[in-house]
Amino acid sequence: MSEALWHVPFPFPDDTFPPSLGAVVQRTVISGELPALIVIHDDENDWLIGDDVTDASDPDASAICHVAHVVDLDPSVAETASLPCGYAARRTSKEEPWVIEEWYYEEEE
Repeated sequence: MSEALWHVPFPFPDDTFPPSLGAVVQRTVISGELPALIVIHDDENDWLIGDDVTDASDPDASAICHVAHVVDLDPSVAETASLPCGYAARRTSKEEPWVIEEWYYEEEE
């Protein structure tokens, strides 16, 4: 697969993740150890995918990878490709539907 790209114009054609789109993904999700339970499309047009359990501030907890790898593991993640900037899709288990909510970075003190 090609290099993971960050600055891919949004919205995506056909509401489908481009194959080259990169994201910050928690290693537990990449490995299949835990399901993707949160997908964030932040206000800077970056994508973050996590298990909603592991501390995302741990620098060793995440890696850069293609969103396509996550979709290969869990095709339901593809349902979040139309998520607007500044929003997150969350669910409590892999079997539950995605719930869309506004999302922002918490203020650091």
